[in-house]
Amino acid sequence: MSRIRVWAFAALLFAGALGPVQSQPRVAPKLEPVAETKLLMEGLAEPNARALGKLLNGKPQGAEAWAFARGQALLLAETGNLLLMRPPRARASQDAWSQHAADLRDSATALAWAAAAKEMAQARAALANVGNACNRCHRAFGTGPRVDPFGE
Repeated sequence: MSRIRVWAFAALLFAGALGPVQSQPRVAPKLEPVAETKLLMEGLAEPNARALGKLLNGKPQGAEAWAFARGQALLLAETGNLLLMRPPRARASQDAWSQHAADLRDSATALAWAAAAKEMAQARAALANVGNACNRCHRAFGTGPRVDPFGE
């Protein structure tokens, strides 16, 4: 019995000597843009908008086609999020940039919801809104071509 008490006492002393384990506070990684804005437009926004236009010019056939449309819309929405990370250097333009990027994200999210619901009319209208969001930003910043997702 005395041996058990000795071991228990030793265990308590050892545990007390170590004290509570304290972890280092985690530092959240900083959001940093990596790709140029032009690359986001040419590599994500333009091909997905164009493909959605072709898909929605006809009617997506089957659940797989609608799921693909939803995925493309979500990629457009995430492009809006990526644009929020890279505002222009000029302070006066930053609010407008953020609003345009959020408009792209929101209109593309609405498109994703319409595609998930397989609602053709809503999806087409939402894709037109995506194009309008792009065009408003391009006009405001004097960049990029006119976006017509239903055009060739």
